[in-house]
Amino acid sequence: MRSTMTSRATTEAVTIPLTRAPQSCAGSAGKVVKGGNTRTTRGASDDCRTPDQNHLLAMLSLETRDRMAPNLELVSLPVGKVLHESGYPAHYVYFPNDSVVSLTNETEEGELTEISTVGHEGIVGIPALLGGGTTLSRAIVQQAGTAYRLPVRLLQDELDRHGELLRLVLRYTQWVLTQVAQTAVCNRHHSIEQHVCLWLLLSVDRASGDELFMTHEMLAHSLGVRREGVTEVAGYLRDLGSIQYQRGRIKVLGRAKLEQLSCECYEVLKRERDRLLPFQSQSDRGRVSDPVSKTPAPL
Repeated sequence: MRSTMTSRATTEAVTIPLTRAPQSCAGSAGKVVKGGNTRTTRGASDDCRTPDQNHLLAMLSLETRDRMAPNLELVSLPVGKVLHESGYPAHYVYFPNDSVVSLTNETEEGELTEISTVGHEGIVGIPALLGGGTTLSRAIVQQAGTAYRLPVRLLQDELDRHGELLRLVLRYTQWVLTQVAQTAVCNRHHSIEQHVCLWLLLSVDRASGDELFMTHEMLAHSLGVRREGVTEVAGYLRDLGSIQYQRGRIKVLGRAKLEQLSCECYEVLKRERDRLLPFQSQSDRGRVSDPVSKTPAPL
């Protein structure tokens, strides 16, 4: 039976031109465009989004970000939006802020399985930068929010400089490959309870809070397991006080318990992520010319 996670709808995102460039927006107000309608936003001090929300963009030097700034476009991503379709070339790459994007593969019967997810730590569209042109996976918005998008050709121009962005994207690509490999290990050797706990921990790490918008059916599709198994595990975690859920929402209440119940895969992935992508924003480190040229600390 075909998954109801998404339809093959248009991939055009809703544009929010308020903070197109990462310059300070303090003291300004703007308009948010949604479906042809406009509404006046609050002052930017109350509702200001900058590329610092995405860790990859935040780790770049001011010089590199200034080159990219005029072409960065803030877009709103609703749940179920398809950003890249399987078998078709991507025209944009996306740097999520508070949104989460699921990379899935589909069987001939229409069943989806999640291969990887991308949140504020990364970039959606890596295959377009590796020269392959297309990919077998589909990129679907799993958690609604915003992202900065950039045309693939313009990002490729920056990568052709062989500077800090190239080194950072290569490190992130290694992190994605690590996720895929460790997930394969988890699927083969660990219980569904451990797998659900791992997914919840990684999802909360990527989300902007402790609440996830996800039904049991969608989670089952993401993990490639039966819905009944997910429902059983969710009930167990709820009884332990680790999560709270109602249809379409899962709230993490006891992270420590989830880490205790999860397999070693979470610590492996967290340690490798921190080694490859030691996040430090511009506001934390001041003006550094090439923050990602340093060799990551050893494990």
